[in-house]
Amino acid sequence: MSGLFTDYLWDTPSDVALRLAKRIKATRKRRRITQKQLAGRSNVSYATLRKFEKTGQISLESFIKLTMELGLVQEVNDLFSEPVYNSIEEVVNASKYKV
Repeated sequence: MSGLFTDYLWDTPSDVALRLAKRIKATRKRRRITQKQLAGRSNVSYATLRKFEKTGQISLESFIKLTMELGLVQEVNDLFSEPVYNSIEEVVNASKYKV
């Protein structure tokens, strides 16, 4: 059985971070933007961007700056916008704790 959930079931936080870094890097390269250009435009240091693309390690604020500069912030805003319920209790509680 293969699907979105099962494909990533055994991921580590590092796996997820590296996947995000690869997506940012691919977007940057597709748009023919150098690391130095993106760093300057986003106000994220060049060293931080290089490290992120290599290791996936970056602060949340710097990650958001990169997504904003690349026009991807809506994707970040859409994270968790559609709740995934694991039980009936969560469905019942959802109305109590809306964001």
